[in-house]
Amino acid sequence: MITKVLVVDDEEWVLDTVRRYLEQAGFEVIPVRDGVSALEAFARTSPDLVILDWMLPRLDGLSVAEHIRMTSAVPIIMLTARVNERDRLAGFAVGVDDYVVKPFSARELEARVRAVLRRSSGKESPIQEAGDLRLDREQRLVWVRGEPVELSAMGFDLLAFLITHPGRVFTRLELLEAVRGETYGGFERSIDSHIKRLRQRIEPDPTHPSYILTMFGVGYRFAKGEDT
Repeated sequence: MITKVLVVDDEEWVLDTVRRYLEQAGFEVIPVRDGVSALEAFARTSPDLVILDWMLPRLDGLSVAEHIRMTSAVPIIMLTARVNERDRLAGFAVGVDDYVVKPFSARELEARVRAVLRRSSGKESPIQEAGDLRLDREQRLVWVRGEPVELSAMGFDLLAFLITHPGRVFTRLELLEAVRGETYGGFERSIDSHIKRLRQRIEPDPTHPSYILTMFGVGYRFAKGEDT
């Protein structure tokens, strides 16, 4: 069965680019240019995934996502130029599954689409590997160079989240939101202590980390393959 993707953006070139690339990748694409039409198309076509611009005529993308979440758990990827922390947290709060920031590459968008679909279908492997690290989300076990490593619950959750989003930068508040499901306000700096302890357990040299990298003034990211 062909996977149907509802793509909502008021810029014609974005719609055309995304449609052509995803159709070449084997998806059926339903293009829409405003928020009200998006909800009508969603009800009419029952897509398997929604790619949604934030700034839309008639009804903004966040409101569209809220309406969809009232009746459906379909995956939603927000396509947006808005990258500040407050906006991202607002999107996650209403049920957005992932973000792709403009300008974007069509290849990255396709990869995000496939990853979100795997997660939503339950077919994503519980095993994650990176370099000498191996993590099993189901058994909550971690190995470094083949040897089991004991982590705290918070350390494991942080590593499990970061390793599945290689290359993406997260603020401290976003990490707390992701692994604990709520915002801790003024306690976001506590993430530094958790990261320090985690590095001591998994890094070959914790003083020069090769897995969990500090983005000064912003937060942390898990290294991509080319970083290691």
